[in-house]
Amino acid sequence: MPAAGLRPLAVALLLLLSVASANARVGDECSAGAGCGSGLHCAACGDGGAGVCARATPVDPLTHGTGLPFNNYSWLTTHNSFALAGAPSATGAAIIAPTNQEDSVTAQLKNGVRGLMLDTYDFNNDVWLCHSFGGKCYNITAFQPAINVFKEIQTFLEANPSAVITVFLEDYTVAGSLPKVFNASGLMKYWFPVAKMPKSGGNWPLLKDMISQNERLLVFASKKAKEASEGIPFEWNYVVESQYGNEGMVEGKCPNRGESPAMDSKSQSLVLMNFFTTDPNPTGVCGNNSAPLVSMLKTCHDLSGNRWPNYIAVDYYMVCQHAKDPI
Repeated sequence: MPAAGLRPLAVALLLLLSVASANARVGDECSAGAGCGSGLHCAACGDGGAGVCARATPVDPLTHGTGLPFNNYSWLTTHNSFALAGAPSATGAAIIAPTNQEDSVTAQLKNGVRGLMLDTYDFNNDVWLCHSFGGKCYNITAFQPAINVFKEIQTFLEANPSAVITVFLEDYTVAGSLPKVFNASGLMKYWFPVAKMPKSGGNWPLLKDMISQNERLLVFASKKAKEASEGIPFEWNYVVESQYGNEGMVEGKCPNRGESPAMDSKSQSLVLMNFFTTDPNPTGVCGNNSAPLVSMLKTCHDLSGNRWPNYIAVDYYMVCQHAKDPI
């Protein structure tokens, strides 16, 4: 990525882009679990609900240059990365919570995802990932202990020394819970320290410097007090974030979520764009993750002080209307 002017290209490359594949089977009809070539995925988004072969293409930032500040890059991000369709709860109970993705965090990272949204709760004397309500986790909303996913991230970072990953935590844990899990997971060796995060909207370090210094894990959390007490950055000190759910998908608008500063605030140098419905639907995202997503990227760029989103958060990231859609 030799110049900031190529940022729209970065967005395209990091968003599920089957069009980049030279495989002749991309765009062909398929049936679930069969009919696609190696490395392809059958997405049920063709005409009349037919499956079409699609590819989620891993993108290594090194292939586009790493000489720009981190805030000049854009990254595919999965909403509720842990809430997998069909996944059983590690408690043994049936999960009734909505799901938002279809493959493991490891698979997401291998497919080019570099932003993960996780909801952390105190549960069963540990920190769990839950898609819950009322600030409490229950057997029927609990997916798995957070350390399982943290270790997936650690394994990926170890195996991919140029990868930089961002984790957004919707955090419901008490003081002291998260540091224990982060330390036990082995992730602290990659931690980007809050002291190095730019204040007042300044540029981030160059991506190549973050890689060379092995500070390749950014973690943001929703509890302000934990920045001072635990060194876990408060997200909205550094990030402006668009409204999630149906209210954030209105054409021509890009409102901030309630906790975030205004989208055009220049006191934060990172921009997170949410683009997913209030009630996740693997069929509905076929249309959403296509032309409407591209349109919203342009809208949010214009309404965020002419800044392209650094993070584009979606449900069912491997699904789009047609494998040949220009997104």
